[in-house]
Amino acid sequence: MVIFVIAIGALYALPNLYGEDPSVQISGTRGQQASAETLTQVQSALSALQITPKAMSLENGSILVRLENDEQQLPAKEKIAEVLGNNYSVALNLAPATPNWLVGIGGEPMKRGLDLRGGVRFLMEVDMNTALLKQQDQRQDTLRNEFRKEKLIFKSIRKVDNYALEVEFNDEQSAEKAARVIRRNHLSLEVFVESPTVIRVSQSDQGLAESRDIAIEQNLSILRKRVEELGVSEPTIQRQGADRIVVELPGVQDTARAKEILGATATLEFRLVNDSASLQSAARGIVPTDSEIKNDREGNPVVLYRKVVLGGEHIINADSGKDEKGLPQVSITLDSEGGDLMANATKTAVGKPMATLYSEFKDSGRKDAKGKVILEKHEEVINTARINSRLGSHFQITGINSSAEAQNLAVLLRSGALIAPIVIVEERTIGASLGSDNVKQGMEAGVLGLALTILFCLVYYRVFGIFASLALVVNMILTVGLMSVIGATLTMPGIAGIVLAVGMSVDANVLIYERIKEEIRNGRPIQQAIHEGYNGAFTSIFDSNLTTVLTSLILYMVGTGPVKGFAVTLALGVIISMFTAITGTRMLVNWVYGGKRVKKLWI
Repeated sequence: MVIFVIAIGALYALPNLYGEDPSVQISGTRGQQASAETLTQVQSALSALQITPKAMSLENGSILVRLENDEQQLPAKEKIAEVLGNNYSVALNLAPATPNWLVGIGGEPMKRGLDLRGGVRFLMEVDMNTALLKQQDQRQDTLRNEFRKEKLIFKSIRKVDNYALEVEFNDEQSAEKAARVIRRNHLSLEVFVESPTVIRVSQSDQGLAESRDIAIEQNLSILRKRVEELGVSEPTIQRQGADRIVVELPGVQDTARAKEILGATATLEFRLVNDSASLQSAARGIVPTDSEIKNDREGNPVVLYRKVVLGGEHIINADSGKDEKGLPQVSITLDSEGGDLMANATKTAVGKPMATLYSEFKDSGRKDAKGKVILEKHEEVINTARINSRLGSHFQITGINSSAEAQNLAVLLRSGALIAPIVIVEERTIGASLGSDNVKQGMEAGVLGLALTILFCLVYYRVFGIFASLALVVNMILTVGLMSVIGATLTMPGIAGIVLAVGMSVDANVLIYERIKEEIRNGRPIQQAIHEGYNGAFTSIFDSNLTTVLTSLILYMVGTGPVKGFAVTLALGVIISMFTAITGTRMLVNWVYGGKRVKKLWI
């Protein structure tokens, strides 16, 4: 059993010896996919530089070019970017060089964190002004509905400065009653009497602070979901200051898609089309008061009712796929409230057209007086379809340009629309050379620590020191193999955890060997002393290792990326040491001394 476990562990640790190939990753931007024609262009660009790639592959609309050495990476990247233009993202990467037979059985090298693997770090700023304006709009609709419910007749509800609302009533009694209703239902709102018939409603300072905190926390939650969609292991997503968020993505291969997914504020609105309005008049900007003009992707005007049938906040799932004609589509699943809203709206609208309005905020290229980027809202009608029957919680939207765009849209809708738009104010790419230096220094520290520990064992425990040394080597092999299998990420603190686990794993052998020596001094026969040494020390070893593992679990639960890496390697190293230091060394001891009359132990 021991030999079998060690063999399996060594097999899955093997991919880490093959290293990585310097490579260039080419992927389309804004949903565009690389094709065979793109692959031909890349080959021509490399031929012009007289670079022969080690391998090239086209998969899932992305091209991976493996090169022979690091010196070829930068010239190849610049030439490919020049040939392909702005429609493609060209990034430097490292691709695992694991043989296909190992990949076929699930063998892959350990993932490495941002400090070792390289990757990208985004500093994002939340546009709180847009978030507070959105809350102002929602508050306006809420108060309008409450006043109608209380049968309070008002002349107007206007938006004023500092995200406040000004409400004008017909008489003084209605204004006083409205103020009482607002104070009773909204504890975070303050009401000021501007005149006998006009009141001003605004958020308190505490309410504004809470709104900002809620917007940041909701954005953090949504960004975490989006990072999960990108498949990044051990990311760091945390708040920095009042309105900034730091996102670190180790080993990310497609920085363009990462920026597109993380920074996008895409959401959908479903609105009925006003087909009775004149398109000729709409082209001149003349529309009914209850409608407004939006353009489709070709720039043609579409007259939509202002009232939103359903917003993107009710979408709980979205999957990309193809319809019966083979065209890309996105299947939408709504929550129960959204399903009811859609059913009620379409019950009386069968036979009428309904439009899907896509909206997102984009960098305008301008900055305000404080130096912050000004975001502009971009809207377009991506789909108009006639309602053939009453809709419910499940339906599909079509009219999407490509499968890649359908997949991106599904990811954004599935993870939720950002509460407040964000803009990337700083993007820092960490190169793999820094990671190579860290790995080299970490490995040197690990080898030195292992060598010193082995030297101590051999000098102090002699033959039994050989057993302990073999257990330490096997411990490291099994730790690397298990981390590769479970997909754990190795960070610089993780390397420190492995080195620490090496030192701690020999503790079990020290306890066992000292117990054996003590039993021999007490006059026990050698075979019985060995038996008592392993059995008697087990409880102490188990208790001490259990406390270390529990501490590691706590570190993993409350820590961020690098701290989690340390916790994982330490816990795995300690757990594996229970196997190598107790079961493994006992197998060796039984193999050498078992069933024999031993007069003296070299311990």
